[in-house]
Amino acid sequence: MAILYILGARQRKLIFKHEQEQNLYEAALILEVDTETRQVRTCVEYKSPLEACSGPNASMVFKSATMVGDILYSCTSTEVIIFKLPTFEKIGYITLPQFNDVHHVTPVSDGSLVVVSTGLDMVFKIGRDGAILEEWTVLEKPIWSRFSREVDYRKVETTKPHESHPNFAFELEKEIWATRFRQRDAICLTKPGGRIDIAVQTPHDGLIHGERIYFTTVDGRVVIVNRQTLKVQRVVDLNEPDNEKKVLLGWCRGLLPADQERMWVAFTRVRKTKFVENVLWVRSFVKDGVQDKPTHIALYDLEQQKRLDELDLEPYGMNIIFSIFPAMRSGSTTKTADTYDEKSSRVLRV
Repeated sequence: MAILYILGARQRKLIFKHEQEQNLYEAALILEVDTETRQVRTCVEYKSPLEACSGPNASMVFKSATMVGDILYSCTSTEVIIFKLPTFEKIGYITLPQFNDVHHVTPVSDGSLVVVSTGLDMVFKIGRDGAILEEWTVLEKPIWSRFSREVDYRKVETTKPHESHPNFAFELEKEIWATRFRQRDAICLTKPGGRIDIAVQTPHDGLIHGERIYFTTVDGRVVIVNRQTLKVQRVVDLNEPDNEKKVLLGWCRGLLPADQERMWVAFTRVRKTKFVENVLWVRSFVKDGVQDKPTHIALYDLEQQKRLDELDLEPYGMNIIFSIFPAMRSGSTTKTADTYDEKSSRVLRV
């Protein structure tokens, strides 16, 4: 797994010192990174059309994606874009008024797509034609009690502060789950009552690999959960290996298991934000002389709690990272955990 795809974005040259995330990134990027030769190339540079975003200054970011075989299901804040690998031919596109600050898209076993619309604190199940099949709120209140079905939320710059901020969706035993940032957990949307407690810090990814579910937390920890008992087995603090807390690793999201114990993890340089509650965890790390690391990926041995490799991606224009995947080569096949027979059909723009 020497060659990787990295999804994220390039930051604008700042006009104002404290530019907010909804205006901060000028182009969504997918990089191909050879971790052995250190060669990096840009596979995709993308900007959303004006009709599908809040305006010319809207941030352009590839958020958390899902790779199944040679299909990459990616998303921006207001769109789902499906690519054929390794050519990155765009074979599908959906944009809906209910999409605001979308953080993740994943196909599920019935062939539909699950989209996490973080800005509405909702998750949507949609057909390949863009039709909404199911909708869930991640809060214990009526689903449309805060927002309106009549508003095109693609045109709303931000709905922050969010009450939950769901980040990621996954399918476990045919049930749909979502991580919740503020509640520090993952909940089952299709069978109410199911919950995984991730108490150590606010979570992001929820990646199923074998008999484990791996969650990142923003402060640089990997929470390992038994997929049968839904209980935390182990918490690995990535701030400890070779670090002694002298460096702020960054905002941790995006991970890729290389095998049972080795894992690639992505870190985004911590930036200042007016939404102070989102970065309160930084205070426990910041001391005199502590430096913040650039946006980078690192390979860890989780069993030994040792960092094996590291690559700074800022020189290549990557300033925020959401996803890491094994790169696809012509004639090769790549499978992710818990895949299914792909029911491929062209997705139409709505």
